[in-house]
Amino acid sequence: MGAIAQPHRASSRVPIVDAVRGLAVLLMVGYHSCFDLNFYGQTHFRFNEDPFWLDFRTIIVGLFLCVMGVSLHLAGRGGLCWPRYVRRLVLVSVCAGLVTVGSLFLFRESYIFFGVLHFVVVASLLALPFLRGEGITLVVGLTCIVLGNLVQHPIFDHPAWQWVGMMTHKPITEDYVPLVPWFGVVLVGVWLGRWIGVGWGRLTLPRTMTPLVILGRYSLLVYMLHQPVIMGLLYLLYGQAIS
Repeated sequence: MGAIAQPHRASSRVPIVDAVRGLAVLLMVGYHSCFDLNFYGQTHFRFNEDPFWLDFRTIIVGLFLCVMGVSLHLAGRGGLCWPRYVRRLVLVSVCAGLVTVGSLFLFRESYIFFGVLHFVVVASLLALPFLRGEGITLVVGLTCIVLGNLVQHPIFDHPAWQWVGMMTHKPITEDYVPLVPWFGVVLVGVWLGRWIGVGWGRLTLPRTMTPLVILGRYSLLVYMLHQPVIMGLLYLLYGQAIS
């Protein structure tokens, strides 16, 4: 899982949106810290089986992607800033490639081929026709969510189509965010963005939430750095536990 702050114009930032993204970042760091402790054999959490951890991950990814949709709508008000949008898309694409390469070294048999950053690149392009946040956006979004949770077909088990979703089993990978149902969550966020931008844009947050706002504004940087830092520290403490 991971994060991306979509490109805002300086005047379009909404503190509450950054704060919610920052909360997701904080939860993500906590989740990955527990995951890394498992990797070094210090805990025995069942991340792929225990409903708590499965639901926890769903909440984190859902927060990130819903806020991504909100941010896309806010960034597109009055016309998208194309140079900034393209620069951000290229940056996220490069980061997604680095994640894949890094995961090949750590998890050769379960490397990340379509994780959250890969998803963000594709979803950022597919969401462009929906940025006005009209009713059809919500309808398509909810349809994607329903399809992703109710429909499975063996054709999507083929490696060429696993990124779409609707597989009959979860692929062997450390981070998997398929287009369906998660694109639906992004579109719900785009639809919500037209209401948040109008009603919550002027909301003043208490100073105690400033750290969350800062985390939310630098979510991509935190995402790229937190795992190397956490795993590096744990290696110094427990590296001998790895055979």
